[in-house]
Amino acid sequence: MSPELRRFPADVETALFRIAQECLTNIHRHSGSPTATVLLTVASGEITLKVTDQGKGVPDSIIREGRGNLAALGVGIRGMRERVRQLGGRLDLKNEHPGTIVEVVLPFPGERS
Repeated sequence: MSPELRRFPADVETALFRIAQECLTNIHRHSGSPTATVLLTVASGEITLKVTDQGKGVPDSIIREGRGNLAALGVGIRGMRERVRQLGGRLDLKNEHPGTIVEVVLPFPGERS
């Protein structure tokens, strides 16, 4: 995180904290990854939170089904999606080989790059 980064609105800070917390909990419980990376950036009127690991990844069936059927996702991922939706953003869940990337992008109109 850049040292120049200033505070966000309280609802945005809370959502980002809870999403990062859920990601790290999922990595610890399910991935088998020894490490995780959390990156927070602000550019072009958007806040991006990216959490990556080097674990076994999320089953492709869950990612595919989750795009159209939120019931296929676990409670934690559904909760993350709902927080992001309420703030007008988007959440992408991708498998890498190895690992998983969770990327959250939220609008931040008060910020210019």
